[in-house]
Amino acid sequence: MYSRSLASRVALVTLALLAVASPALAHTGEAAAGGFVTGFLHPIFGWDHVIAMVAVGLWGAFLGAPAVWLLPVTFPLVMALGGMLGAAGVPLPGIETGIAASGLVIGLAVLFAARPPLPVAAVIVAFFAIFHGHAHGAEMPGAVSPLAYAGGFVIGTGLLHLCGIAFGVLTRSRIGAFAVRGAGGVIAALGAGFLTGAL
Repeated sequence: MYSRSLASRVALVTLALLAVASPALAHTGEAAAGGFVTGFLHPIFGWDHVIAMVAVGLWGAFLGAPAVWLLPVTFPLVMALGGMLGAAGVPLPGIETGIAASGLVIGLAVLFAARPPLPVAAVIVAFFAIFHGHAHGAEMPGAVSPLAYAGGFVIGTGLLHLCGIAFGVLTRSRIGAFAVRGAGGVIAALGAGFLTGAL
C-alpha cells in the first residue's frame, strides 16, 4: 500500500518534469546531434511526447494489474520497432498527427475511465507507439551513437511512464481517482491542441 506522502512526492516530481518540458514539439526534422543524453532528453523536452508517455502510465495504473506493467512495457518495445523503421527510412504517413492523437485518445481513456479488454488497450498503446518511435528513429542516423541514442529515448520514455504510474496510484482514493481523471482531461485537451496544429 502506498502512503499519501509518497504519492504527494511523486506528484510533485511529475509536475516538475512537466514544468521543465519545452512547449514546442519534440521533433523538428533535424538530425539528433548526440548520443544517449540527446535520446534521453528528446521525449522529456517535448510536450507532445510527455503527455502521451504520462497518459500511458496513468491509464495502466487506472486499469490495475497486469495493465499497470503491460502497457508501459508494450509502448517502449513497439516504439523501438517504430524507431528502427524511422532509422531505415521507411515512410510512415501522418507521424505528427499520430503523435498528437495519442495524447488525445489515451487522455480521453483516462478521463472517461475507459476499461477495454487488456488486449484492446495494449493494441491502442502499441499503435501510437509506432508513431512516437518513428519520429525518434528518423532522427537517429544523425546521432554520434545511434545505439546510445535509442537507449536514451527508451529510458526517458520509461521514466515518463513511471511518473504516470506513480501519479496514477492516487486512484486508490475517491479524490485521487478524480484527480487522475482530471489529469487525463488536461492531457486530452493538450493532445487536441497538438492535433489541431498537426492537421
